[in-house]
Amino acid sequence: MPLWSRAQQQDFRSRVRGCLLGGAVGDALGAGIEFDSLEKIRSAHGPLGVTGYVPAYGRRGAVTDDTQMTLFTLDGLIRAHIGRDAGTWHPPTDVHKAYLRWYATQQDWGPDERRTELGWLGRQEWLYTQRAPGQACLTGLSGPDAERLGTVEAPRNPHSKGCGTVMRAAPFGLLTAWDPGLVFQLAVECSVLTHGHPTGYLAAGAFAVIVHTVARGGTPEEGVHQALALLSERPSHEETTTALRAALDAVRAGEPTAERVESLGEGWVAEEALAIGVYCALVAEDVRSGLLLAVNHSGDSDSTGSICGNLLGALHGETALPADLVAELEGRGTILEMADDFALELVHGPELHGTPGWAERYPVGR
Repeated sequence: MPLWSRAQQQDFRSRVRGCLLGGAVGDALGAGIEFDSLEKIRSAHGPLGVTGYVPAYGRRGAVTDDTQMTLFTLDGLIRAHIGRDAGTWHPPTDVHKAYLRWYATQQDWGPDERRTELGWLGRQEWLYTQRAPGQACLTGLSGPDAERLGTVEAPRNPHSKGCGTVMRAAPFGLLTAWDPGLVFQLAVECSVLTHGHPTGYLAAGAFAVIVHTVARGGTPEEGVHQALALLSERPSHEETTTALRAALDAVRAGEPTAERVESLGEGWVAEEALAIGVYCALVAEDVRSGLLLAVNHSGDSDSTGSICGNLLGALHGETALPADLVAELEGRGTILEMADDFALELVHGPELHGTPGWAERYPVGR
């Protein structure tokens, strides 16, 4: 781990906060129109479509399973880094355990206080609610062999390439001290825990690398080209590569419009969600315009909004996010606390490991 100056620490924390908050804001903007056609959206909300939060799940600013699973990805990565100092190091195992804890939030009424392995995040009562979770995420984490770790050679749901593999992958890109190739590989290995189609896990790897590039101070364009280079080394990369190239072509095709977004697909599958989220981040004049472009289309609006928000937040930092949208966001306190804990672990981990408070928040080995 490199030495961090104070300015570098502040920049890193701002980008982590921006990535998580931005993703959650995009998720919440799309939550209320996720299953609506563009025609229906414009009929209900005007020719511009939605311009702010609309009610979903009984409130404005509600997040979905996209934000839930992103938070549990962070939880798994924090525990993996703690475990490394204790002599164990296999991040996919820790992320898998974290996803099983997320799965419990989709089944239980609330946190079981007897389960100390839940840690701090698993005890957040507001997370215990179903927000249209993806079927592959549910089936990949349930059943008699739920404890089996999916691998690239023997993945869970080998025919699934739903966008649920991409919308939770941003945290891997926040491992800024890692080599891009390792970030790509980790995202792949954690994707096959639920989604085994090559396009699904390669799209997740590509997204993580793009986030990684911008979190290190690069541009989204540089991130896309880095992802394309890594994709070219992998078998069965063609669908993901084609989707990213289509996003780049759309940038050069003219003024951004909802119709141009829809030319990239609907976002229900991994490569389409990636292409839409990346395209909207590439053409965004500012964070708000990028997010609104990313959700106002026929398709998986919350996931494409989340992907775009992750990228724009990591690119610009938390202070660039629209204040009115952040203020009304469900779970804002939890999201910020997880972001700060992740930054603390990566920058100050050795000072925290073994302390009672940190061990209670992120118990390892259970």
